[in-house]
Amino acid sequence: QVQLVESGGGLVQAGGSLRLACAASGIIFSAHHRAWYRQAPGKQRELVALITRSGNTNYADSVKGRFTISRDNAKNTLYLQMNSLKPEDTAVYYCNADYATLSYWGQGTQVTVSS
Repeated sequence: QVQLVESGGGLVQAGGSLRLACAASGIIFSAHHRAWYRQAPGKQRELVALITRSGNTNYADSVKGRFTISRDNAKNTLYLQMNSLKPEDTAVYYCNADYATLSYWGQGTQVTVSS
C-alpha cells in the first residue's frame, strides 16, 4: 500500500520559515517525479515546486527564491523549505509522486501565515 505522509505544517508569522516533509512508503520515491502542490480556500490546487527523478527542480514564480524543494532518497522523503513566508502562502500543502500513469497524493498539511 502506497502512503505519502506530510508533516511540518503549522502557524507562522509573516517572514518566518517552515520545513515540510513528505515520507513515502510502498514506493521507491526516487523513481518518481515528486512535487509539492498547495490549495488555498476557494482556489484551485496549484503546483509549488517539483523535482524530477534526475534531480532537476522547478518552482512557481510566486515562490522562487523563497522555497527550496529537496529529497533524501535514502530516507524516501521529500522536503520543502519555505522561507520569507507571506500571508498569501496560506494553504493546504500536498505531496505528490508521479510515475508514468500513476499518481500518488498525501493527505495534506495546513500552513497558515499570519500578517
